[in-house]
Amino acid sequence: MKKKKRIKEIIIAVLFLLLINPGLFAQQHHFTIGSSQFLYDGKAIQIHSGEMHYPRIPEAYWRHRVQMAKAMGLNTIAVYCFWNFHNTSPGVWDFNSERHDVVKFIKICQEEGMFVILRPGPYVCAEWEFGGYPWWIQNNDKLVIRSNQPFLDSCKVYIQQLADQLINLQMTHGGPIILIQVENEFGSYMAQRNDILKEQHLQYYLSIKQMLQEAGFDVPMFTSDGDWLFENGAIPGVLPTANGEVNIEHLKKCVDAYSPGGPYMVAEYYPGWLDHWAEPFIRIEPEQTVNHIGQFLLHSISFNIYMVHGGTNFAFTSGANYNETYGIQPDITSYDYDAPISESGLATPKYMALRELMKKYTDDSLPGIPAPIPVITLPDIQLNEQVDFFEWKNTIIPVKNDTPLSFEQLGQGHGYVLYSKRFGQPLKGKMEVTGLRDYALVYINGIKIGELNRIYKTFGLDIDIPANGRLEILVENMGRINYGAEIPNNSKGIISPVTVDGVEIHGDWEMYNIPMDQAPEITSAKSEVKAGHPAIYSGTFQVEQPGDVFLDMHGWGKGIVFVNGYNLGRYWKVGPQQTLYLPGCWLQRGNNKVVIFEQQNDHSQTVLKTTDQAVLEELLIKKD
Repeated sequence: MKKKKRIKEIIIAVLFLLLINPGLFAQQHHFTIGSSQFLYDGKAIQIHSGEMHYPRIPEAYWRHRVQMAKAMGLNTIAVYCFWNFHNTSPGVWDFNSERHDVVKFIKICQEEGMFVILRPGPYVCAEWEFGGYPWWIQNNDKLVIRSNQPFLDSCKVYIQQLADQLINLQMTHGGPIILIQVENEFGSYMAQRNDILKEQHLQYYLSIKQMLQEAGFDVPMFTSDGDWLFENGAIPGVLPTANGEVNIEHLKKCVDAYSPGGPYMVAEYYPGWLDHWAEPFIRIEPEQTVNHIGQFLLHSISFNIYMVHGGTNFAFTSGANYNETYGIQPDITSYDYDAPISESGLATPKYMALRELMKKYTDDSLPGIPAPIPVITLPDIQLNEQVDFFEWKNTIIPVKNDTPLSFEQLGQGHGYVLYSKRFGQPLKGKMEVTGLRDYALVYINGIKIGELNRIYKTFGLDIDIPANGRLEILVENMGRINYGAEIPNNSKGIISPVTVDGVEIHGDWEMYNIPMDQAPEITSAKSEVKAGHPAIYSGTFQVEQPGDVFLDMHGWGKGIVFVNGYNLGRYWKVGPQQTLYLPGCWLQRGNNKVVIFEQQNDHSQTVLKTTDQAVLEELLIKKD
């Protein structure tokens, strides 16, 4: 009896060890960086990688997308981890809910026979909101982003949380992770922020490397920058890799200055490019991509295709750029990127051409291309419920203050805030909201008088408020800047005084928090929708056999769409995107529900249409 009990205890102990370290008894492999080559179990290997991001793909489709990459001839998946996606509020971490289970994603990669390159940030860029930083760190006035010790202290918490999830998935522990990146494009940031001493930059950079090591990341490390920025972006003893380089001789020359003999890798090769609202969708011809990848293969250059599959910026996850002309350049909801695998997971002509190329450089035959996810259309969805926004917002208790408060000061990260103020005396003049971040509709006594738009740097308009009149400004956060020197300046809402003819308007401002972190409810207190007023529409629809759907947003103005509680992201009539991707795995047989928050609402809506094609290249308004 004692012997049986002892055997049982041993079995339980072994199962426990497997649970906490699933690679413990797996066949142990080794990945190292040699003097001139990457080595897998001591043999030279080329990394043929494609990037995809698990938060941009419905969880039910993760395996399909990884299989698509493998069938194209790749052997590695590169993946960013987004700090703000997992650290949803101070002290709150999510590694379990829909699209958050990074462990599951990486295990799927391993099960499909793929290596993994981990890119943990903390800064990631990636056209992702705030470059991956949590919005609420801006409320700590002692913290200097990408610089000082209070910021590093926050980074350490994130890195340790991520390490707790992933260290046992490194190849050194039986997992598929072969490489880990230190920070991201830091050479670029040093060039952009020459107001910070180089020694201070370097101290921060090396601190991130040390944190990763102390947290338990022990696979080889690399940095990633434009190769003209290696002087600041390279770290002694860490392999430098290049972004966007297609001149092989120049790549070798730059890498050799820091890591003689390589190995050589283009960590971001771009088969497409990012896209902004009100700008043309960017296409890159398949022939160009095939030519570049062909040269990499011919000269044994490792590469990572950024992106092999882009996916979707669901909800409020899209980031933004800026330049001297435009105050902000918000990214569209689709992250299709003109990648080989389309937003909805289809094999494009670029994919097929690359697959044919890769066949020539693969010892084994490539697996078959996975069957595509079915695409369906639906009968017109009747929007039988509606409510006027100004009626609906009366259920919200406003915050009152002498001056407008930013989103961050109001404890809100995303969505909208309605700023409202009543005037006892008439007021006429030029109103300026120079601190607008980012887009606003302006109303006087419920009548829309215009819009303000940070894109065009349109911050002012004439107002004429009668006695006892009410001014209302509905402000939308269109995504925090994710690249460049302006990253630390990412507060949203109204962040500086509102003036009329140069005089500050203060006293008795009311602010309504409208985060839209879940689908708004239309209660029994429905009201007639008025043209020009924001509105909430809702309808139910039946589905017999779920499949992927594209919502056709032609005829709508600007807003967001929820289906069965999932925020599909923003739409905007300016284009170039005119459809929203609705994954079939988020539909259910039988009854489904759609809720739309339409901001502009120039005319009332009664139906929502669908189509079986993404419309991403229909630009209706250009930024002049």
